[in-house]
Amino acid sequence: MAESITESMTKSMTNYKMIFQYDGTRYNGFQRQGNTSNTICEKIENILNILDDRADSDTAPVELHASGRTDAGVHALGQVANFKLINAANYSDEYIMNYINSYLPADITVLSLTKAADRFHARLNATGKTYAYHIDTRPKADVFNVRYSLSHPQPLDVTAMKSAADKLVGTHDFRAFTNNSKTKKSTVRTINSITFDSSGSELVIRYNGDGFLYNMVRILTGTLILVGEHKISASDVADILASKNRALAGPCVAPTGLFLEKVEYN
Repeated sequence: MAESITESMTKSMTNYKMIFQYDGTRYNGFQRQGNTSNTICEKIENILNILDDRADSDTAPVELHASGRTDAGVHALGQVANFKLINAANYSDEYIMNYINSYLPADITVLSLTKAADRFHARLNATGKTYAYHIDTRPKADVFNVRYSLSHPQPLDVTAMKSAADKLVGTHDFRAFTNNSKTKKSTVRTINSITFDSSGSELVIRYNGDGFLYNMVRILTGTLILVGEHKISASDVADILASKNRALAGPCVAPTGLFLEKVEYN
C-alpha cells in the first residue's frame, strides 16, 4: 500500500533537543491544559507552530515533549524538551532558538537548541533529575525572594534533617510521598542523594534521583521540615516510608521554593 502523506511527513521531520528555563510564578504549570492557555508548554508550542507554518493549516500541530511536568508556581533552571519540525531545512539551529526567544515572555528563555536523534525523547530517555528546594529562615521574609523560596521564620535543625534524609536515599516505594495515591503505576523510585546547602538564612535541599512522583519533592521537603522543627524524628520518617500512607507524611509545601535544576541523559 502506498505510503500516506502523514507517514511521509513524519519521516521527513527533524527532531530537536531544547534546554530552557522559566519562572513558573504566573503560570498554571508546564503542561498544556484544556481549561487554560496560561501554560509554559502552550506559550512555546504556539511560537513553534507559527515558525513551522502549522498555525493555520490542517497539519497536526507541533508537540513539545518535556522531561517532566512541573506544577503551577514551580520554576526550572534546566528543563529539557524535544519537538519535531517539518520545515527544518529552512532554518539553522541558532535561528530557531533566537526566533523562539524573540516571541517568548521575559520569564521563559531557551538556553540551547540542537538537532537530536530521531528517537530522542526528553522524558523517556531521561536517566536522572535534580530538584532543589529553597527555604528562607530569616525572621521576616525578603520581599524580593518570596516568589523563589519558602519563608520559614525560625531556624531548623539541619543535622536532624540530614539523618532523616539518609532514611530516604535508595530504592523505595514512595507511595506515602505522593498526592496521587490512587495511581496504578509503580511508585517505586530511586533517590541517589539528598544534600543540604546552608548559606546565611537560606537552606537549599537538593534531591537527585531517577524520577519523582506527583508532588513528591514538595512532600519530602514538608516532612524533613517537621524533622527540623523536632516534631517528628528520623526513625519516624523511616516508618512513614514503610507505611506507604500519605496521611502520615508531612505537608506538601508551597511550589514557590522548588526548582528543576538539571535533567540527565546517557
